Amino acid sequence: MSRSAHPAGPRHADVYPEGHYTAPATDLNELDAKVWSRTVTRDEDGALTVGGMEVARLAEEFGTPAYFLDESDFRARCRAWADAFGADADVFYAGKAFLSRAVVRWLQEEGLNLDVCSGGELATALDAGMPAERIAFHGNNKTVAEIERAVEAGVGRIVLDSFQEIARVAHIAQRAGTRQRVQIRVTVGVEAHTHEFIATAHEDQKFGIALADGQAAEAVRRALTLDGLELIGIHSHIGSQIFDMAGFEVSARRVVQLLAEIRDEHGVELPEIDLGGGLGIAYTSEDDPREPHEIAKALSDIVTRECESAGLRTPRISVEPGRAIVGPTAFTLYEVGTIKPLEGLRTYVSVDGGMSDNIRTALYDAEYSVALVSRSSEAEPMLVRVVGKHCESGDIVVKDAFLPADLAPGDLIAVPATGAYCRSMASNYNHALRPPVVAVRDGQARVIVRRETEEDLLRLDVG
Repeated sequence: MSRSAHPAGPRHADVYPEGHYTAPATDLNELDAKVWSRTVTRDEDGALTVGGMEVARLAEEFGTPAYFLDESDFRARCRAWADAFGADADVFYAGKAFLSRAVVRWLQEEGLNLDVCSGGELATALDAGMPAERIAFHGNNKTVAEIERAVEAGVGRIVLDSFQEIARVAHIAQRAGTRQRVQIRVTVGVEAHTHEFIATAHEDQKFGIALADGQAAEAVRRALTLDGLELIGIHSHIGSQIFDMAGFEVSARRVVQLLAEIRDEHGVELPEIDLGGGLGIAYTSEDDPREPHEIAKALSDIVTRECESAGLRTPRISVEPGRAIVGPTAFTLYEVGTIKPLEGLRTYVSVDGGMSDNIRTALYDAEYSVALVSRSSEAEPMLVRVVGKHCESGDIVVKDAFLPADLAPGDLIAVPATGAYCRSMASNYNHALRPPVVAVRDGQARVIVRRETEEDLLRLDVG
């Protein structure tokens, strides 16, 4: 029978149809380069290394669970995106994927801009020294205090998400004696081929101002008439974890049509167009992500073609990769605690983390890979479900995968492609302590976000 939905997540005892899962790899010791970060390999003893450091040493020094981020890979991906789009476009790293002060400094050094969507992300960016003019501020319900801070800091753009926000930002900017550069986020009616909860450009959701019924055109009219605003462009984001470029083509066509209407109605050619982010990464060997240069060429060709057809000058393009940069650069390292074989079903492998450090499996039904990394093994593959230690049957890290049949308590296993949204969405459920983020590079490791302690938890409990 097929798996059924449940409010608490995937049900504990469901039986999957034969063939639901991918067949085991020929060699369980093999590491798929699409899924793991670029400096990950196995040493002569079969143990995984990253940045020249072996995982057992990392586990001993930093404990488990922990996120290990390949700094060289992160920087290389930043450069690849910057090089692909060149000097005539802007790449804004989407901070919501994962943000820390160290990451902000890396972005500056590699020439990327930064997209933030909350007061906390803005504070982190400014505290780490990101020039305000290189920051874009998103969000569907920015508070007055957040807007005031953004305007006061001089952020390069605020993305307007509603009619109320148009007036709110204009009033705050005018009161501050400045004109704030803004874009208007429009929902273009594109159904991105992704999970329902991360598709963001269809009409029935909270983001943006719809193209339908002239709403976006009215938003543009208002923004152009308010003294506190400098309207520089239109923004569109169609979703996340997308591999098919067809949605971007439809989105670009509709945004360019809006630019043509603005020119005809108001005599203004807006100079910028932001096509958002959402490009997918490989979580499993089945995924086939595009390289930055392919994406850059495809988006540039789409916009150029549509503008030529509409008789418009080609605007400056912006994109906002987040997951596509940081996602593949990190893995989460766990220690195996208990192993429970269920005859005729699968084996449950419990680790010392779970949904508090990776909620995506429960939230989005996300697929992940997993590997035994403290040693190699020639044992037969066994079908496993990697689960956490939380009091939820939906506390699943990897739904179905194959690990060696000689797996034992104390072994280290790793889940790759956890750089995006895992630490950002981590929680203290069951009063779990959020894991550290450790950057590894050239044989050196350093904590960039420390592990929480019991003292941290108790310090917030003022009752």
